[in-house]
Amino acid sequence: MRRREFIALVGGAAAWPLAAGAQQQPAPPVIGYLSLRNPTDAASNVTAFRQGLKETGYVEGQNVAVEFRWADGQYDRLPALALDLVGRQVNVLVATGGTGSALAAKAATTTIPIVFAMGGDPVKLGVVASLARPGGNITGISFLVNELAAKEIELLHELAPQAAVLGFLVNPSDPNTESDTKGAQGAAQALGHKLVVVNASAGNDIDLAFATLAQQQAAALFVNVDPFLSLNRRKILSLAARHRMITVSSVEGFAADGGLISYGTSIDDANRQLGVYTGRVLKGTRPADLPVVQPTKLQLVINLKTAKALGITVPPTLIARADEVIE
Repeated sequence: MRRREFIALVGGAAAWPLAAGAQQQPAPPVIGYLSLRNPTDAASNVTAFRQGLKETGYVEGQNVAVEFRWADGQYDRLPALALDLVGRQVNVLVATGGTGSALAAKAATTTIPIVFAMGGDPVKLGVVASLARPGGNITGISFLVNELAAKEIELLHELAPQAAVLGFLVNPSDPNTESDTKGAQGAAQALGHKLVVVNASAGNDIDLAFATLAQQQAAALFVNVDPFLSLNRRKILSLAARHRMITVSSVEGFAADGGLISYGTSIDDANRQLGVYTGRVLKGTRPADLPVVQPTKLQLVINLKTAKALGITVPPTLIARADEVIE
């Protein structure tokens, strides 16, 4: 064998372990991201989620991959989307954008770790065994905006104590609707108001709902928290303005978009914490060992420009309690 050929052979053999090592680099973990919303409406939530991941050392596209699935406000799409992510054997299944996402994820797998962010009570809905000890393969963040129905009715009462009829716009497909409606009805009755519940889940339901509210002479409207209603909040606010209805909701940004009052927790902060919990699970922490996170602060936002347009005087005591006043 010629010397040059021998050197080339030895050099090539020496490179084999390096090449093999490069080929055996483990693929980055994959997060399955299931949301009831759509990419445009949930843009700030996704940014907050990525920030939470970064706080635990994970950056999408560098050392972690994310597979997104969007239901665009349609509850019936969630089961198939969840099963698709499970079939791809993602390392963690993230469920956000509405309570329905958490329920679909839980039904889809008992082995893949699940981290959720939801507005309903996860214990009441059977998602976890308890907040302190969630059990099984699931944990997450509950910002409990769906538990504020009675408080929203109280706010409407402060704004329009003489209003005989209050409206309550809900999506009947939302798992929280039944309990939210009971809470709202109880509060309205106790304060001497009639509550008219109207449904909207698709198509022209919102127009039909406002036609019913106008017929019933509703002076004020509580818009329940739901991804479909959130996606259509500008249309809802436009119709409410046309009918000169006071509006209140727990949807983040509702007052900034033209509603009179929004009252609830920060959904973006909840999604940042969702990213933190997801990172911890990727590092090996069992979901069962992570207690469900709950909000520590509720924010009251009042839009005085909307009040002026409606000819409404917001009580000074309510303005004094506000965390933010839009003028």
